[in-house]
Amino acid sequence: MTPQILDKFTTLPEQRFLLPGYYTWEEFEKIEALTADAPGLRIIYLDGCIEFMTLGEKHEMLKTIIGFLLEFYLCEMGINFIPVGSSTRRAKEKSASFEPDESYYIGEKKEHPDLAIEVNITSGSIDKLEKYKRFKITEVWFWENNQLSLYGLNNDNYEPITQSTLLPELDINLLVRCVLMSSIIEARTEFLKGIRQ
Repeated sequence: MTPQILDKFTTLPEQRFLLPGYYTWEEFEKIEALTADAPGLRIIYLDGCIEFMTLGEKHEMLKTIIGFLLEFYLCEMGINFIPVGSSTRRAKEKSASFEPDESYYIGEKKEHPDLAIEVNITSGSIDKLEKYKRFKITEVWFWENNQLSLYGLNNDNYEPITQSTLLPELDINLLVRCVLMSSIIEARTEFLKGIRQ
C-alpha cells in the first residue's frame, strides 16, 4: 500500500473570539497557561476582557511583507532600529497583555518600542488603541481592508495621522502599493525605485 500525498493544504483564516464574562489577571494567567501550547493562537487581555485570535496565512503573509519593506527602508535610509517583532507587552498594573504583529525601536532601545504594526483581517472586539496607549507606544499602524491607518500618540491620546512622525520621509502610499503587489521581488524593486527618487 502506497501512502497518499495530499496535494492541497488547508489553512485557516484569521478568526477572533471574545470570551464572555469578566476575568481577573490571575484568571487570565491560568487561561493563558492552559493554551500556551496551542500553535497560532494569540491571547489579548484588556481590563478583564479576553480575546482569542488565530493567525491565518493571509495575516502572516501581510505582516511579513510590511515588516520586510519597512526594514528594507530603514536600512536604505541609514536609520538605526531594533526589530522586536511580536514581543509580548504585558503588565498587571496596566491591566493589559498583547502582542503586536511587528514592533520597532527607532534609534536606541527604550522602555517600550516606538512603533507597533497590527494586521487586522477580521475586526476585533477589544479597543485596538487602548492597549497601546497603556504602554505609550508613539505610533501604531493598522493594516485593514488593504489600507494602512496611522495613529500618533499626542497628549496621552491617539490621533489619526497621514504621515509618520517617526519616519517623515516614508511615502506611505508607496509602501501600501508595494505590499499589495503579487511579487515580492517586483515590490522590492518598485519600493527601492520610489525611495531613491
